[in-house]
Amino acid sequence: MAIKTRSYSVDGKREMTINEFKRWLKKFDEDKDGRISRDELADAIRVTGGWYARRKSNHGIRSGDANANGFIDDNEIKNLRVCREALKRQNFAFVNC
Repeated sequence: MAIKTRSYSVDGKREMTINEFKRWLKKFDEDKDGRISRDELADAIRVTGGWYARRKSNHGIRSGDANANGFIDDNEIKNLRVCREALKRQNFAFVNC
């Protein structure tokens, strides 16, 4: 699943706003319930080329899930550091976060 963005920073990194990140991450919401599960997060991490996707998705849920329901809701996506770090390895820079 390709990540499409047209903005580039001065250092050549592709720029992504938090809203673009949310739209990209929601593509992995297989059951369309509006929340990201551990398995869906692991799929997103794998697509970015990340290793240990299951472990990182477990960590991501624990650290980003503010209401402790076991899912990443729309308002919790900005807390999801695991996926953002994986995208940074692919030369992405986040703006307005």
